[in-house]
Amino acid sequence: MNERLTKIKNDTGQFWTSRSKKQKIVMISSVVGILVLAAVITLFATKTTYVPLYKDLSTREIGQVKEALDSQGVKYEIAPGGTAILVPQEQVDALLVQLASEGYPQTGTIDYSFANSSGFGMTDNEFNLLKKAATETEIAKLIKNLEGVKDAKVMINVPEEGVFLNDTKEEATASIVLNTDPGYKFTEQQTATMYNLVAKSVPNLKTENIVISNQFSEYFDLNATTADGTSTTTAEGQLQAKKMVERDLQRQVQTMLGTLMGQDKVIVSVTTDIDFKKENREENLVSPVDEENMEGIAISAQRITEQYSGTGAAATGTPEAETTTDNFTTYNEGATGNGDYERSEETINNDVNRIRKEIQEAPYKIQDIGIQVIVEPPTATEAASLPDGVQQDIEKILSTIVRTTISKDVAAELTQDQIDEKVAVSVQPLNGKATDAVSEKSIIPWWVWVIGGILLAVILLLAFFIIRSRKRAKEEEEFSILEEQEELMIEDINEEIETEATMRRKQLEKMAKEKPDDFAKLLRSWIAED
Repeated sequence: MNERLTKIKNDTGQFWTSRSKKQKIVMISSVVGILVLAAVITLFATKTTYVPLYKDLSTREIGQVKEALDSQGVKYEIAPGGTAILVPQEQVDALLVQLASEGYPQTGTIDYSFANSSGFGMTDNEFNLLKKAATETEIAKLIKNLEGVKDAKVMINVPEEGVFLNDTKEEATASIVLNTDPGYKFTEQQTATMYNLVAKSVPNLKTENIVISNQFSEYFDLNATTADGTSTTTAEGQLQAKKMVERDLQRQVQTMLGTLMGQDKVIVSVTTDIDFKKENREENLVSPVDEENMEGIAISAQRITEQYSGTGAAATGTPEAETTTDNFTTYNEGATGNGDYERSEETINNDVNRIRKEIQEAPYKIQDIGIQVIVEPPTATEAASLPDGVQQDIEKILSTIVRTTISKDVAAELTQDQIDEKVAVSVQPLNGKATDAVSEKSIIPWWVWVIGGILLAVILLLAFFIIRSRKRAKEEEEFSILEEQEELMIEDINEEIETEATMRRKQLEKMAKEKPDDFAKLLRSWIAED
């Protein structure tokens, strides 16, 4: 055994010393590359892929699910921000069914089944809290049944009742955020349906106290024809109209500038001065048809012409009075001889334009507008990072909005400088904005793919060098065999001519090497014969 180990050691040392430096480097690199590849493959083969079990939950809900998973011995990970929990991919479906049967998450989706488990130990505050959550859940379920709505989140605020009867009671409010299908547009009827569903589900909730928007911060306003609008003749109605105008302008500017700079880079404020004077008047106007000559249009005309000439006695008698005071007949009296008679009459009836207008002015006019915008530069702490000309472009856009929104009578009297004074654009950092939650990390980071590509390239290179070294070693081995054969062939040239005696001698030598016992017996037999 020791001799075999010694032989293997000597052969290995001889093989290693017979290799060139380049071959040694290739062999060591090959071994290292194979080990690294085996480690990477083992890492990825044994790595557990985690996928979200629940997302967008509160920290309280995550804690409840975490306790349930701990009790079952399930491995999990909590995503950054603490709003999602991840479990192994092959266990997701089973855990969803199991946790749902146990009532988890307990505060995520509450329905009216909580009443079955309420006992005498529940306080009024706890009951009201559960009732509010149940109402929000049921409203969200109703809205999700509408076409184009994938998900809905509802937040309602129901004020507490006062202890005394003369306490002023606040109104309920509701805010709804929809997750809509991409590109879907709601009709006025669908929007009215959503408002009515919410208003009829919460006591003392008016439609003007409901705000509905989607995931893109686009608002769905209730059309005035379907809303319980208040007349602008009252102070409350005028205030609501003013708020509506300012809100629409603010949303328009916010959406436009948010697309240009980013939604979290722009803050917009709009103030208006609205005139609610309402005027009804009637105008009866008369104007000539031909204003250049100040003449009307002839609707009828009559022309009469009479002529007479002759000799004889003069006409006698008293002429009768004419019906028209402007036309007379002339008679020549008291003379004889030649006489002439001529009568010309023309009657024209002209008419003019008679215009009757009944004018009812709009319920309100926008007399003045002020738009204030705060823009954060790309680098918040460096105002100079805002590209040149952007602030001027924003001011021009806002000036155009002001000119086209103000009443035409007022806008016609304003100069461009006066309109520019109604716009204020400030460039400074926004320190009070909310920070976004950390996005969920990818299961396989990008650097893993880069390292994998590098390892693959190294493995291919190692395989190429190994194959080439083996081929070269095989060629060297074949070359050495050929050299040995050549040496043997050269030695055979000087050998003596093979005879029967030499052949017998070779057979005896071969027998002595391979079968020494038989060779000894043969020698004994020859000695005995002698």
